[in-house]
Formats: sequence, C-alpha cells, structure tokens
Amino acid sequence: MITLENVTKAYGSGESRTQVLKGTSLSLEDHDFVVILGASGSGKSTLLHVMSGLEKPDTGTICYDGKDITGFSDDQLTQFRKEHIGFIFQQYYLLPNMTVDKNVKMGADLAGNADYAEMIEAVGLKEKRYKYPNQLSGGEQQRVSIARALAKKPDVLFLDEPTGALDEETGRSALDYICRLYEKYGYTIVMVTHNQNIAEMAHRVVIMNSGRISDIRMNETVKTAYEIGW
Repeated sequence: MITLENVTKAYGSGESRTQVLKGTSLSLEDHDFVVILGASGSGKSTLLHVMSGLEKPDTGTICYDGKDITGFSDDQLTQFRKEHIGFIFQQYYLLPNMTVDKNVKMGADLAGNADYAEMIEAVGLKEKRYKYPNQLSGGEQQRVSIARALAKKPDVLFLDEPTGALDEETGRSALDYICRLYEKYGYTIVMVTHNQNIAEMAHRVVIMNSGRISDIRMNETVKTAYEIGW
C-alpha cells in the first residue's frame, strides 16, 4: 500500500516561488490501477514524481507498506527506486548504441533479473531482439521501454504520458501490452495522462486541480485499450 499524507511541493524561491502541491493525501492499494488526470499545471506530474521518489516533497509523508520514504537520503532513494519502482515516460530514453536486448538487460541488471528475455518476448519484439533503436518504429521503441521497466520486476509502475508521442494505433497497442503484463505480473500502476479516455481503463481516477485532488472516482466497468475512445 502507498499512502500520502498532506504532501506539499514548491519550486523556485522568493517572488518566483510556485506552490505546485498544496496538501495532497491519497492511498493506493496493492495491484491498483490509478490514472491521474488534470489540466496542464494542475500538479499531476509533480505528484507522480514525489510519489515515486524521483523528487522529495517539502512537507508531508509518503509511505510504502508503512515505511516512510520522505526521510530517505538520496542514496537510499536511489536504492529504493532500483528495488521497487519502474518508470515509463513519453520519451523512450533508449541508449542508441545498444540493441533491444541490451537496453532491456540494463533494466534487468538493476534487479539482478537474469530472465529478462521473457519481457522482450512479452512485448512482441523477440524477432527484433538484436535491432538498434533507430531500426525500430516509435511504437516498437516504446515497447522496448516497457520491457526495460518491467524487467526490473517492480512493485509499482509509474507512467507519465506514455502514449503522448504515439499515434492512435501504436498508442492502443502499447497500452494493451502494459495491461496484459499488469494482469500477468501483478504490479501496481500509477499513470499520468491528459487523455480522459485512457482513464476508463483504470480502477480509480484521481482528478488534480490547482495542486489539490479535487475528486476521486471509481470505474464500475474497466475497458480495454481497444474499447476506449481516442
């Protein structure tokens, strides 16, 4: 379980200081699928960054199974992310001089996972295992980033606009892979997106507005990547 209590975060100083998170509290269950929605500047990406340990909040607590990570040193946070957290971003961040195999292995090595080849196969890239990123389509590169994140066998997968750079067909395909692997491996998903249709795939939808959570709703029916609008 992940719990946030009265989390705040600001950037800048003096007159240029901007309060982005203004006392955010939230609880997530294991194997939850949560989508965070909100307008640009609402604080949704900042919420993801502090929740995942990429950044430290100014005040408040963030606990994983009762362990407060807000007091961790930078080295402790790095180790925590290595052991528990996976990331998928809008940009793929693949190393261009490494093959698909080596890019995914890089993620697997963080967790000492020698069985990373199953992730490459799971995202449909077995036949392109030894291709380089510039030999792949945008959708295939995103699938490499999915495989790399999941090769760590994370407890929680954080996604920041994972389909933002993809067209509809490849975006649906990427989401489908993420959800099929979610069902197979049982991790927790926290996804930031501006696409309200994607929220129909989640168990819970968190609405951000001006640095606060304005609403949380449950989806009675969860749709697949091919059932939602775009």
